[in-house]
Amino acid sequence: MKNNNIIVTKSRDFAVKIIRLYQFLSSEKKEYVLSKQILRSGTSIGANIKEAIRGQSKADFYAKLNISLKESSETEYWLDLLHETKYINDDLFQVMHSDNIELSKILTAILKTRSKKNNYKL
Repeated sequence: MKNNNIIVTKSRDFAVKIIRLYQFLSSEKKEYVLSKQILRSGTSIGANIKEAIRGQSKADFYAKLNISLKESSETEYWLDLLHETKYINDDLFQVMHSDNIELSKILTAILKTRSKKNNYKL
């Protein structure tokens, strides 16, 4: 996997949005617990993708991408909670949620494609 590919770019862009969301939640809404959780999970997606690229083996590559997918799922949970508790409005939720779902779909496609190519079971 190349460093300048779509998943690296999109996960980094998403991490920047997550950091800005964290800044908004902590400074404007004075929300510190959920905001820290989404900061951790939302930025971890891209960090694990970068680690996967430098993985020591195919198994390491798949493991790190699977962690990214799990972090994306956790991020979806925090986004849902923030939305349901009115910390974020509908528009912000839709943008963030859509971006996160896109990352999940790309990760899933990469994992499926690579596992078929390499006869690796997920």
